[in-house]
Order: sequence, then C-alpha cells, then structure tokens
Amino acid sequence: MLKTRIITALILAPIAIGGIFFLPPLGFAIFTGAVITLGAWEWANMAGFRHQSGRILYALITAVILYGLLNVPAVTVLWLALAWWCVCLWLVRSYPAGTARWGSLPVRAVMGLLVLVPAWVGLNHLRTGSFQFGQVGNNLWVILYVLCVVWVADIGAYFAGRAFGKAKLAPRVSPGKSWAGVWGGLAAVGAFAVLVSQLASASPRETVLLVIASLVTGLVSVLGDLLESMLKRFRGIKDSSQLLPGHGGIMDRIDSLTAAIPVFALIITQLGWLTAGHW
Repeated sequence: MLKTRIITALILAPIAIGGIFFLPPLGFAIFTGAVITLGAWEWANMAGFRHQSGRILYALITAVILYGLLNVPAVTVLWLALAWWCVCLWLVRSYPAGTARWGSLPVRAVMGLLVLVPAWVGLNHLRTGSFQFGQVGNNLWVILYVLCVVWVADIGAYFAGRAFGKAKLAPRVSPGKSWAGVWGGLAAVGAFAVLVSQLASASPRETVLLVIASLVTGLVSVLGDLLESMLKRFRGIKDSSQLLPGHGGIMDRIDSLTAAIPVFALIITQLGWLTAGHW
C-alpha cells in the first residue's frame, strides 16, 4: 500500500504543479475544471447514483455549470459558498439527526454543486485576480499560500491529535478527529501566517488580518473534511472512488480545499488584497 501511494504521488505531483503554476489563466481554468468534474463524478456516487450513466451525466452537468459561470462575478458565488458552509456546520453538528432533510438523492446532488462549483470559482478568482499583500504581488503565491494553510492545518492536527486527542470532535461523523487536533492545527496555521507575513514584509495590521483570515480558513477546512466524511458514512463507503491508487479518490484529497478556497478568496477580496481580474 505504501509503495502504491508513493508511486501515485510521484506521478500526480508534477501534473498538479504544472497545471496550477505553469498554465495561463484559461488553461488553468480548464485544468481545474477537469479536476472538479472528476470530483463531481465521485460526488455522484456519494449522492447515491448507482449507475455509471447517472454519475457521468452529473459530472457533465457540473462541467456545463462551470462553463456558464466564466463571466459571472466571482464574489456573488463566494458569498453563496460562505452561507453554504454555515449550513454545513449545522448539518455536521446534528448528524445523524436531520438526515431526512438532506438524505434524498436530489438534495445530495445539489449539495455537491454547492461544494464543488464555488471551489472552482474561488480558485480561478485567485488565479486571475490582481493580488497585493505586503510587497508580494504575484497571485500564484496566494494560491500556494491557501494550499499550504490546509496542509499545515492537517499536519498540526495530526501531531496534536496523536499527542492529546482524547476529546473527540465529531465522533458520529469522523471518530478519528479530536478537539486537540483542531487547536493544534490552528496553532500551526497561526505560526505559519506570521512567518509568511514577515517574509512578505507585511505591516503589523496586515499581519494581524492575515492571521485571522488564515485561522478562519483553517477552521473551515476541517468542516470540508467532515462534510465529505458525513456523506460517505451515510452512503456506507470508505473512499469517494479508487481513481488514485493508494489514496482513494480526488474528493478524498480535496475535501478540505473545497471549503477553504472559496472562504479564503472571499476574505482577502473583502480586505482589498485581491481584485477581480480578466481571463
């Protein structure tokens, strides 16, 4: 299993790096749209589509929606995403109660669109927008930053959870997660944000705001993970798919990012650090 995971990672890493950091904006949109479309195919399974034709149709509908949003103001979608993740907090906290409201196939299908579509919009808003923070003006750096926030939160949560994880965060959804993991992840994110602020020659005000934005992003990334865990638990499956040998599916790798990206993009837009750009 470990060998399979390593081989898969070695194959995917250069593809991901090339797609994110070396494509022009339109190429970036197509590349990330393809990833989201594959994620939609996996979500169709979690939503309850049992036949391959239904899953493919759902993925194609998602792709069409992405195309239709190319010229829609990103901030409108990002506000919708923020509202959606507030609803998700209630869904996760109340599970298994409330499943009668969202357990039907059509509702879970709509839930997938609310997760995947804003993530794509937020990511492309980060890519095409004009970014300025401290003395850094390259918007590719902000994409790398939000990815690192999620990774740092995961790493901090892992070590803090192993050392102090007795009080469980959401045992009915994801028994392995603990409150100690959450606080450890947020502590790591806060330290990372301060470090990046110093490297970027940010002002004290910018540093404080970046720490706050990063902590909110790290916190909501946990919610993204929990939501997917809840859907898989309800559906009775372990992984979203087997597309990535040794790693499960694409959704298993981007669940935290689907929540973190649109929320972070909205926050830094409201702070005036990111303005809308062009394709």
